[in-house]
Amino acid sequence: MASLQLRAQRTALRSLRSPRTAGPRSSRLPSAAAVRSYATDLEPERPKAPRQGNETKLGRTFQGQVMGSIGARLRREREQREQYEQWRNITDPSRNWMMTFVFLSGVGIAYWLGTYWPREAEPTSTLPLSKTKEPRHNTKLENMQAAWADFVKIVGKDNVSTAENDIDHHATSNWSSHKANPDERSFCVVYPSTTEEVSKIMKVCHQRKIPVVGYSGGTSLEGHFTPTRKGVSVDFGRMNKIINLHKEDLDVVVQPAMGWEALNDHLGHEGLFFPPDPGPGAMIGGMIGTGCSGTNAYRYGTMREWVLSLTVVLADGTVIKTRQRPRKSSAGYDLTKLFIGSEGTLGLVTEATLKVTVKPESTSVAVCSFPSIRHAATCVSKVVGKGIPVAAVEILDDNQMKCINEAGMTSRAWAEEATLFFKFAGTPAGVKEQIAQVQGLAKQAGSQTFEFAKNQEEQDELWSARKEALWSTMAVKKPGDRVWTGDVAVPMSKLPDLIEETKEDMHKSGLFASIVGHVGDGNFHTILLYNDAQRAKAETVVHRMVKKAVEMEGTVTGEHGVGLVKRDYLPHELGETTVDAMRQLGTFADFPSTTDQKGFRPPVSAQLRQGGAGAEAQEGRGGRVVDISTGVGVRVEGELYQANDGVCVYDEGIDGIKEGAKKGICLCSWDFIEPDPNLEE
Repeated sequence: MASLQLRAQRTALRSLRSPRTAGPRSSRLPSAAAVRSYATDLEPERPKAPRQGNETKLGRTFQGQVMGSIGARLRREREQREQYEQWRNITDPSRNWMMTFVFLSGVGIAYWLGTYWPREAEPTSTLPLSKTKEPRHNTKLENMQAAWADFVKIVGKDNVSTAENDIDHHATSNWSSHKANPDERSFCVVYPSTTEEVSKIMKVCHQRKIPVVGYSGGTSLEGHFTPTRKGVSVDFGRMNKIINLHKEDLDVVVQPAMGWEALNDHLGHEGLFFPPDPGPGAMIGGMIGTGCSGTNAYRYGTMREWVLSLTVVLADGTVIKTRQRPRKSSAGYDLTKLFIGSEGTLGLVTEATLKVTVKPESTSVAVCSFPSIRHAATCVSKVVGKGIPVAAVEILDDNQMKCINEAGMTSRAWAEEATLFFKFAGTPAGVKEQIAQVQGLAKQAGSQTFEFAKNQEEQDELWSARKEALWSTMAVKKPGDRVWTGDVAVPMSKLPDLIEETKEDMHKSGLFASIVGHVGDGNFHTILLYNDAQRAKAETVVHRMVKKAVEMEGTVTGEHGVGLVKRDYLPHELGETTVDAMRQLGTFADFPSTTDQKGFRPPVSAQLRQGGAGAEAQEGRGGRVVDISTGVGVRVEGELYQANDGVCVYDEGIDGIKEGAKKGICLCSWDFIEPDPNLEE
């Protein structure tokens, strides 16, 4: 049996060594399966007991070595072939290029999707500036031209303007302390006449990602209507009507370009009046946007107390009404108050329901002068501390009284000292009692003079100095001078200190500056004259005043609003988290993607300060003769002379002013004025 096994093994070895086929060595070898089959056939069944003898042991060891060597080599060669194929697939240049292309394409698409559809912000109660994204506006020429065509379809070609003078006029003004960047002006001005048209305009701007700035008159003082991202200016000048007067309910519904003076003229015939009285020419839309007040704020409160309901167009064109007409309501959030003071960052106001009140039975005015601004401020503190219900308390410093005398806009000369102006309202007996009380307190505070009006004519005369304060300063400014009017408000106990310190800072700066204020509620204004070379000094004076007001637990703006000038001061007054909360509130209407940085600008239209009516015209258009009785003209910013025959002459350095003309300031909005070529003759 053993010899048969040895013979079979030798035969198998000879067959393996003989070259029967051509080709690689590995191809001449038997397959692994054949070797396994051969080994199985040769190996006999193992007995249960171990075998004895050297032949069996040696034969088995030799067979195992041969078969194991062959199997191991075959497995190793198969693994090498598989590794080679894998390596060849991995290192193939075309495959590597394709994988790189696919990877980079995927990364690019993912980045694009992430920027175009950013993930929702983390659900926090505030929105820090660091987590906000710059609004994606599209002000490319082709997009703006397409939007212009859309606007024409909405309001008509005559109510869409790209004229250079219109663009300039809707960018800044002579009394705004923030200069406009020529590259940031609006592309066009659109003049809607209804809420529906405003809604359609906003839908176009929202879809095309065009920033919007609202505008009505442009006499705001803190850069409110100045564009910073090009876009579109929406002028509400055509929306200037009283929609409905509910006399029995003491409320009135008006459009945003209704001026408060014109409104009171209409209400006066009904024995009513609207108390908020900011600067001449202010309009309801801007008064709402800034949350303004005025000389009557001490007695009647600010704009916030006199607005019942608003119709507002949001960024995407959605129209909302904040509430109905009742005097009180507990239905949901008070959105009316939210929009007041928002300066257009939340929506554009197209209608307002306002409270009105009955005109007082009797009124009077008193004027008293003091040796210093501190004496005057101390008198105010005494009057307020006694709770005397005066209608208004105004302060003008010595420099302001000098301006009034020099400008000659009033019918009398005034003592050039710190002066207080009081308004009284109520029953005849009540007014008389108030005057006596104030006179006694003024004397205690060191007043040098005290006079009060006994009739309406004297009231108008005494109050005229306060009414002409800003315009008299503008009348005496030198060529090249600019006007910076700022305001702050502090608790009444801090008012004398802040006024005195601000007065000292203005004196040290070397700039001509004056103080005017609604001091009954701790609010006062500074009026600075400066040229371009002196701008840094003016900024320093304003900065110090604002800083001190905040340190005295006051506010950076009592009634002017934030605009572009005061926005950087907000975190100092309110704190970063409060501003972050405001920013988060602003996102509910998606306004950052549709509006400019301040949205709705205070729409206030100025008017001629001499002779009741007036005109405004573009600078550089030359002299004009204007009939003030017609009410037709364009915007004029400059000096105006009123002749005795009722004709106003606008002068830009032309010598041919008519003899006897009285100098004034032309600040009124009309439509068009034809140049007069015969003016110089």
